[in-house]
Amino acid sequence: MSFSLEEYQDRLRKTKVSMEQLGIDVLLITNPANMNYLSGYDGWSFYVDQMLIVVADEEEPIWIGRKMDANAASATTWLKPEHIQFYPEDHIHSTERHPMDYIGSVLKRLRQAERRIGIEMSSYYFSALAYVKLQANLPDAKFVDASLLVNWVRIVKSELEIEYIRRAARIAGLGMESAVSAIQEGVRECDAAAAIFKSLVSGTDSYGGDYPSIVPLLPAGKNTSTPHLTWTDRRYSGSEIVIIELAGCHQRYHAPMARTISIGKPADEVINVSNILVEGLNAALESVKPGVMLEEVEHAWRQVISKHGIVKESRLGYSIGIGYPPDWGEHTASIRKEDRTVLRPNMAFHMIPGLWFDEYGIEISETFRVTENGCEVLTDFHRGLIVKDQFDIAM
Repeated sequence: MSFSLEEYQDRLRKTKVSMEQLGIDVLLITNPANMNYLSGYDGWSFYVDQMLIVVADEEEPIWIGRKMDANAASATTWLKPEHIQFYPEDHIHSTERHPMDYIGSVLKRLRQAERRIGIEMSSYYFSALAYVKLQANLPDAKFVDASLLVNWVRIVKSELEIEYIRRAARIAGLGMESAVSAIQEGVRECDAAAAIFKSLVSGTDSYGGDYPSIVPLLPAGKNTSTPHLTWTDRRYSGSEIVIIELAGCHQRYHAPMARTISIGKPADEVINVSNILVEGLNAALESVKPGVMLEEVEHAWRQVISKHGIVKESRLGYSIGIGYPPDWGEHTASIRKEDRTVLRPNMAFHMIPGLWFDEYGIEISETFRVTENGCEVLTDFHRGLIVKDQFDIAM
């Protein structure tokens, strides 16, 4: 297990407090990040239905998944053997049977079929069909949306969680070093991606990396005007800029980082916008401290870019922690206007002040945690536009 039994039990206790506040008797968890957070479960099995059941008046959750994944639950969780259950193989991708049929039978056996049941309605891993099947099997239950209940419990990290994010940040820096080294005129985009992946997975001599929830994003040239493109097998030209957005991952904890590289001499406009972006990023980071609301952090950024006539409609960042594909964000607090979440020590965020225009875009981001009196930037790489022929990887 990645954490002590005491830490897992404390997380479960906090989850039950939130359940009680919302009048939830049973919580059905399908988000693998939340399953990991409460039980330690870690396996690439989220492509089939699986669930962690938390009953308010039971000491220990129940994991239910595919039979061939039950041993993974035994290997990675703190749960007793009787709390690891599996549905029959003929429930997989069947038009006649569904895993929710089995899960419904378990809840009936536990006498939970008529209670108020919270489900993660917005989870990527809970389908409309699963909901329909669950309703059919438990017609007397009262279902309520509990999509972000555990996510909000996760938002303040323990010291060990922060240490894992620090390690992920170090790995992110190694990935960025590989990106800067690999991206040059004549190199294929896919080969640059391969070099990045090697560093992200190898990690350091002391600790290795894990697969990130999002693959490296590598838009180049005019495609930098949009942030979420990956790579092709085309070769870089000597007159384009490239955005690199990646994340180090350790024990499923992420530390994202973005930088922009100019392979050749950058246009004056690109240089100017990069400088404005860094000025705004620095101002936003300087505004971070306990008691400040996230909308105030965004305001510090917006004040800088506004005086240069720049408008950014998208959010400035979001909370991070445990992640599984397709996202490393926690889906809770965002650095944006009207988010009045109050900062507390050991919250962790990815601040990504990307600016995208018709012909190009710039991204320079940092992962940070809130400290007792400010913030600690966890990622560590040159904060500014990276011009290849002027940049020393050791700087």
